[in-house]
Amino acid sequence: MRKIGYSFQRKDEEKSELIFIRPLERSGYPRFHVYLKIDNENLIFNLHLDQKRPSYKGSSSHAGEHKGEVVGAEEKRIKETLKI
Repeated sequence: MRKIGYSFQRKDEEKSELIFIRPLERSGYPRFHVYLKIDNENLIFNLHLDQKRPSYKGSSSHAGEHKGEVVGAEEKRIKETLKI
């Protein structure tokens, strides 16, 4: 994940996922968020773009985008870097 510019954020034991981020600005937002799951020999990427911080303390809700031009470009960049 470091090869593609992402930093480890945390591990979700309940979902067996590793969570990584790649901020686009120094403030930390917007940022790409990847939930990575290992399934046998496969890596399953769940990518989205967090536009801003969660609005309320203790809330995980945010303005996340799962589709669109920016997310599509990041998906393409990841695939090209990893050559998949």
